[in-house]
Amino acid sequence: MASHRKSRPAGTRVAGIRTPALATAALTSVALLSQTATAAPSADGKPSLEEVEKKVDDLYRQAESATEKYNAAKEKTTKQRKQVDTLLDDVAQRAQKLNQEREQLGSFAAAQYRTGAAAPDTATFLLADSPQDYFDQTQLMGRLTSRQKSAVDDYFAEQSATMKKREEASRSLESLTRTQSDLQTAKSTVQRKLSSARELLSKLTAEEKARLAEIEKQKQEEADRKAAELAKQQAAAQAEAAAATQDSGSTSGGGTSTGTGTSTGTGTGTGTGTGTSDSTYATKAAKAIAFARAQIGKPYVWGATGPGSYDCSGLTQASWKAAGVTLPRTTYDQVNAGTTVSLTDAQPGDLIFFYDDISHVGIYIGNGMMIHAPKPGAYVREESIYYGGESIIHSVVRPA
Repeated sequence: MASHRKSRPAGTRVAGIRTPALATAALTSVALLSQTATAAPSADGKPSLEEVEKKVDDLYRQAESATEKYNAAKEKTTKQRKQVDTLLDDVAQRAQKLNQEREQLGSFAAAQYRTGAAAPDTATFLLADSPQDYFDQTQLMGRLTSRQKSAVDDYFAEQSATMKKREEASRSLESLTRTQSDLQTAKSTVQRKLSSARELLSKLTAEEKARLAEIEKQKQEEADRKAAELAKQQAAAQAEAAAATQDSGSTSGGGTSTGTGTSTGTGTGTGTGTGTSDSTYATKAAKAIAFARAQIGKPYVWGATGPGSYDCSGLTQASWKAAGVTLPRTTYDQVNAGTTVSLTDAQPGDLIFFYDDISHVGIYIGNGMMIHAPKPGAYVREESIYYGGESIIHSVVRPA
């Protein structure tokens, strides 16, 4: 969810896992939905239930995308504000130092005036446009002591540095103003989309709402069926990999009947290294999932990072933080914060990203299921990764 349309970050789109059985089931589901929802507009010109459902879903999607843009702009604003504050503090300190050096130069001039030594030259020096104009006068150079010369050099060096810092602070303030404008635009977009969605839903009759709920139920059943199918595929792949590893170990171990000690030692060394790596990730992932599961039932609120509410990327960031892993704030950055893996190879704890603009994310918990903060008006929940269909899955990323 975010503010100006962001170009799609680089990422590998997950190849769809399609089988004849899945395709047949998908067609059956479409037929059921078509029978349940009336596609044709009513006689009074009102949009059909199908049209309302699609429009509401689109509005929620747009609101979620705007939310990620809002998150990005907010994060950028926070960083820029800190930078501006640091620069302004630096300018203030430099200005104070400049005043002190100016006072020192003034004391030198006053001393020369009191002693009658080249008072006109001193006054001319203090009013000169640049030090070079004045130092070109060799007779003055002869009168200045090394201490006075050093003070003059320090003064003009500090004056130049202060001017540069003031210019830098001015540019940073302008950039901050632009980012704050982007932030406000994203916020207004989210609010407008959510308001439109609520207005559409409020116009539905009780009967239409019941029919809409039935459509959602059928979609959920189909998503759950596809999740179960993925779970079977993953289990089969894991069993095949385990069998291959076992066969490889048996072959290397059986090669020398008398050299069992050497063969076993080699096999154990390799196996331990892999097991340690896998178990480390599994341990962290278990902590992340446990945190996410504890948030189930809390409301989705755009821009929220907990503890009482979350948006999608706020939940995944907080979950992995509980496991000691720092993730970026937005989906756009989280998708690049790890290793991309195939959907079949997804493990509990992996991040599942959705849509071409990568505007949604959930944390995979195994068996084709995830925990995510779905959309405005909904609550953190456990759900099939196919909740919106297979085509919307963008990529899978292992963050640790």
